[in-house]
Amino acid sequence: METHDRILAAAARVFAEHGYAAGTTNRIAAAAGHSIGSLYQYFPNKDAILAELVTAHAESGIAAVTRRLEGGLPESLDGKIRVFVRAAMDNHRDDPALHRVLFEEAPRPPDLLAMLHTAEEQAIEAAQALLAEAPEVRVADLAMAARLVVNSIESLVHRFYAHGETEQAERFENELVAMLHRYLTC
Repeated sequence: METHDRILAAAARVFAEHGYAAGTTNRIAAAAGHSIGSLYQYFPNKDAILAELVTAHAESGIAAVTRRLEGGLPESLDGKIRVFVRAAMDNHRDDPALHRVLFEEAPRPPDLLAMLHTAEEQAIEAAQALLAEAPEVRVADLAMAARLVVNSIESLVHRFYAHGETEQAERFENELVAMLHRYLTC
């Protein structure tokens, strides 16, 4: 398992530094300190490595939301929105260059797309349930509002970190929460 993990860590660095196209298995093996033959004992190609990195990233995002929810939800709508914004920011903050490669450059096999779609639908269902309980929410179509909230958070947080403006993180978070609050309560 140590070699497997070392290859994945090296692949994350290589993809972040060189991008998907130039992130070759030879580069990954060299960065991991292993032969190309060792790499192929664990992964048939770079797409398999990438799929595992994307899966781990998606699972990490789900875990981030779960951790944030363990303490319960705040009473206010702003507080509830902020929990999900912060979870998304937590998931994007660590390695924005790798995240950009994972979600903008790399191909996604069908099973990975299915897993991402399932996770998105679960987030939308949870958001809809939360919105239904909030008396200040005034949008008529809660299902669509939940979809818009989840997709807006994911898309905007991704773009924020992908463009490297991390020194503005607190300001970004506050404005995103305010924007979503206004949408939901008008």
